[in-house]
Amino acid sequence: MINTVVLAMKYNKQPDNYSKALDYLNIVFTAIFALEFLLKMAAFHFRNYFSDPSNCCDFIIVVGSLIDILYTDIIAPGTNVISINFFRLFRVMRLVKVLSRGEGIRTLLWTFIKSFQALPYVALLIAMLFFIYAVIGMQMFGKIALEENTAININNNFQTFFNSLLVLFRSATGEGWQEIMYACGPSANPKCDTRSRSFNNESCGSYFAIPYFLSFYILCSFLIINLFVAVIMDNFDYLTRDWSILGPHHLDEFVRLWSEYDPEAKGRIKHLEVVNLLRSITPPLGFGKFCPHRTACKKLVSMNMPLNQDGTVMFNATLFALIRTSLKIKTDGNIDQANEELRAVIRKIWKRTPQKLLDQIIPPPGSEDDVTVGKFYATFLIQDYFRRFKKRKEQAAKQIQLGFSGASKNSVALQAGLRQLHDLGPEIRRA
Repeated sequence: MINTVVLAMKYNKQPDNYSKALDYLNIVFTAIFALEFLLKMAAFHFRNYFSDPSNCCDFIIVVGSLIDILYTDIIAPGTNVISINFFRLFRVMRLVKVLSRGEGIRTLLWTFIKSFQALPYVALLIAMLFFIYAVIGMQMFGKIALEENTAININNNFQTFFNSLLVLFRSATGEGWQEIMYACGPSANPKCDTRSRSFNNESCGSYFAIPYFLSFYILCSFLIINLFVAVIMDNFDYLTRDWSILGPHHLDEFVRLWSEYDPEAKGRIKHLEVVNLLRSITPPLGFGKFCPHRTACKKLVSMNMPLNQDGTVMFNATLFALIRTSLKIKTDGNIDQANEELRAVIRKIWKRTPQKLLDQIIPPPGSEDDVTVGKFYATFLIQDYFRRFKKRKEQAAKQIQLGFSGASKNSVALQAGLRQLHDLGPEIRRA
């Protein structure tokens, strides 16, 4: 954030001291980004670091910033022959990483990325429309003479295919397309080019210019441009309407919440923390904060997550179990048979998957005696049910005991009353 603010503080005719202060701040931020790059490289190593696109972007920013500093302050100080300060502008992209921590921004970014899959078809339709109209424009208005005081000049004409595309692109933006249409019509009485066969004609304008430009502008303004908006809105509605769809933002949320329970990034957490972790993750990947603790334990019983001997659960095994349960990938029937079928599918599709990773996410067959998270929480539920049953039995016994004691007290009171009546019998008879 501070780096972005500093980039926006530059203005024209600024004092030298002010410029030097900005340059020093540029060096400070470059040093911070370079230190971040070195620390991440040491933590993730080369292959894992560059497998993340955001890390590749950070690497380009660091290299560009270093080139900027070396060229500006060391190689050619004080020269303006080549300006490479635009490398600093890439740092603004880091602001996207900060804003993407919010759930709403992540959803919008994911929608924008998913929309790119359908945009090539819209771009192909636009290219076809421009191609057709460019060829028609060359045939109808390519013979008009180029005059500087008209809309058809050396920079704006239909004499070549490339120039026709430029004119159509300008018309699609709405910049002076009426003037171009008027210059191509008979009302402007445009002259014919001396190199054309129609040089002897009085005018090369055509009434066809009116339907030509009107139809093109209507198609571009009210159909083609709205197609982009329709594609993005359709993807946004599809991705936000059904929250059961898993996306990259769910993975980011899982990594962020996992880091709270695993601050040292060991890739494992205690099995007692799994329930709290999954309750803090929103559906469809997690259980949600409104999920009762007992219900979360019941869901964990159906997950075949292996439990290490030290009582911890691995990152990959937990994430794979959540995705498998959410998408219902071979979760029915015999669990051993389903695991074996899923292992075969993974080997067939991802042939380079390490055997250690495969055994970590899917326990191999013949490991019934191994303790899993599901078995642990099943034991926890059984103990909880037994405690609740025992508590109900004790409460029932207390109620029965209280009932007997109440009945005995009533009998004693009745006997005392009868004895009192017996003692008062002579007086009652005399009365």
